[in-house]
Amino acid sequence: MVGQQAGELVSTWEPAPGGRNGSATWHVLVVESNVSDKENLVTWLRRQGHDVYSAETGTEAIRVHDSADLVLLDLELPDLDGIEVCRAIRAKCDVPLIAVTARRAELDCVLGLQSGADDYLVKPYGFRELMARIDAVMRRARPRAAPAPTVSRGSLRIDAKLREVILAGRRIELTRKEFDLLYLLASHSETVVPRSAIMKQVWGDSWSRRTVDTHVSSLRNKLGSGQWIVTVRGVGFRLGEG
Repeated sequence: MVGQQAGELVSTWEPAPGGRNGSATWHVLVVESNVSDKENLVTWLRRQGHDVYSAETGTEAIRVHDSADLVLLDLELPDLDGIEVCRAIRAKCDVPLIAVTARRAELDCVLGLQSGADDYLVKPYGFRELMARIDAVMRRARPRAAPAPTVSRGSLRIDAKLREVILAGRRIELTRKEFDLLYLLASHSETVVPRSAIMKQVWGDSWSRRTVDTHVSSLRNKLGSGQWIVTVRGVGFRLGEG
């Protein structure tokens, strides 16, 4: 949780709470003047599989926000008021933006939302709440289409309706969880699916770290190549080329 102590903002970071809903990878701009909070937030978001960059001033944020899919904006900045930064960014584009601030007054919240913020989060906050708000904002901004019932990758064909996997014309027999894992990776073949997201979507609340590794190993054996499922160290897995 990010909290306050002796009038100053401090960070105590809990473990990642199970990862993102879904597996989209976002390019996130963190605008935070407190170096410790900035570094911790950047690290935590990267652990969720996101591509993150940062700015410590409002001027820098206005200059570099163009490539962001999402902006997390601290309103307490050393050069410009965060409300003005929010207005400047919103005047240029519709990038999803969450204001993160110690300003608790109702008027500040109203001004933040009126200046263009999509959400307003008051410090101290927990990371489960932050992640839920990020997911909600991104879901509204970019509704995800339903996965295709049939996914193909080279000689690999996965039919969700029939729950059938065909590789080079040969049917591959998989367990229910092996199929669910493979289909999840194939449905998001251009992104890395975090381990935490795999655990949540395939196993729900009943899993261990070894569970994913065991099923990945079994899938690689059945598909005849370790290159079909690529490990991205420290993040998760993605579908390979076989």
